[in-house]
Amino acid sequence: MNITFKDLIKLWGEPSNQKGIDLDLPIAHISTDSRTIEKGDFFVPLVGNTFNGHDYLDRAFDIGIQAAIVSEQFNGLVPTSIPHWVVPDTLYAYQQIALLHRRKLNLPVVAVTGSVGKTTTRELIRAVLSPLGEIVASSGNENNDFGVPKTLLRGSETDAAFVLEMGMRGLGQIERLSRAAEPDIAVITNVGQAHIGILGNRENIAKAKSEITSYLKSDGVVIIPFGDNLLEKALLEKWSGRIVRVEIEDNSLNCLGCNDEHLASQDIEPDYISQIDKQNNLIFFEGSKFKLPLEGRHNAMNFLMALTVATELGLSIKNLDQLKINLPMGRNRLVECGQYLVLDETYNASPESVIASLELLVSKPGRHFAVLGTMLELGSESISLHQKVLKRAVELGLAGIVFVSCGEEFHIIKKIIKELPNYDVVRTPRAAATSLLSWLSPGDNILIKGSRKLELEKVLPYLQ
Repeated sequence: MNITFKDLIKLWGEPSNQKGIDLDLPIAHISTDSRTIEKGDFFVPLVGNTFNGHDYLDRAFDIGIQAAIVSEQFNGLVPTSIPHWVVPDTLYAYQQIALLHRRKLNLPVVAVTGSVGKTTTRELIRAVLSPLGEIVASSGNENNDFGVPKTLLRGSETDAAFVLEMGMRGLGQIERLSRAAEPDIAVITNVGQAHIGILGNRENIAKAKSEITSYLKSDGVVIIPFGDNLLEKALLEKWSGRIVRVEIEDNSLNCLGCNDEHLASQDIEPDYISQIDKQNNLIFFEGSKFKLPLEGRHNAMNFLMALTVATELGLSIKNLDQLKINLPMGRNRLVECGQYLVLDETYNASPESVIASLELLVSKPGRHFAVLGTMLELGSESISLHQKVLKRAVELGLAGIVFVSCGEEFHIIKKIIKELPNYDVVRTPRAAATSLLSWLSPGDNILIKGSRKLELEKVLPYLQ
């Protein structure tokens, strides 16, 4: 760690119990988890909805920590031998340490947000930037107030760059993450319908995503898809710096209910226009052609954004080959499951991502089936968006759909999908597998996709 006690004194003043401390001494490994804390660690007890790290301070003291940060709401005693700072909010203090570490390292920071495709785009950017050296990227669900500083604190002088995913469930959250990271490049993959039940409308979703620019470096750049006027308007209210717009020629955005709001202003042109060759799975960018590392038009757009990030950082991309993409389970995963080809998208679902996955499914030769599940957090738009997604599935000519429902859309869905040769609406993954298996033949293609709560990955073992 390149942060010293003297650095922290500049943030919060003199610590309690500092007698005899070498102020130029670097702080030790930062621990926020009492279960894994070791002797000599610097302990930051965090507070969440279901936990309070201060409940375990006694254990940390017994282990022999180097120092600690303590909330002013903590009423217990701190041993006189433990240097510590008392602060209003230990989470904010944790983020301040991470930002200080980021500033001292002075590595490029790329931040990624969007309604869908955040994780995929993050991993594509990480892979494209790998020729620079070791890339420190968010892992798992480290896209929140706890995860972003944790990722930043993993960085060292031997690393080349950070790629941070930033998620949100309401206004103000991405602004906090931007403050903790001070990005050099911000990427907004899209503004869709995810979380519309919480934020109310796409205008608010666009505002929330645009918060990524709140602490973007003044000479930085934000990269966005060309043609979304809602996003353009929200950005102009937050950001006066460079905006780079990218487009796949003739790209059809999977936005339900967007209408004319997705038409670009006549005085705005894309900065990068690319074409794709679906037959050979290629994308053309700035005079070069690249093998698409992931299938699907939506993933081609994600890859285009990654190539744009590399170009903005001055990286030569002409020799990019054999990219290694590390995606979490349940995302963009094509697997041979028994006698069937399965597109495993069980991690989560939104209207845009379901349509994109359905379109990828039907590009495969053979018959096409889908196990789909309720899309959550759509609020008052839930019924209409489920109807539109399922009508699109019928238009694509699927051989059958099993819909796993955990909401009031049960009867409406059945009415729509009964136009297909095979259909069922059920309540559990096991019931979905039972219906699906009665229809299948060797060589069939299956999409499995729904919100995380439904645990649709439980269908997979039945297909082995």
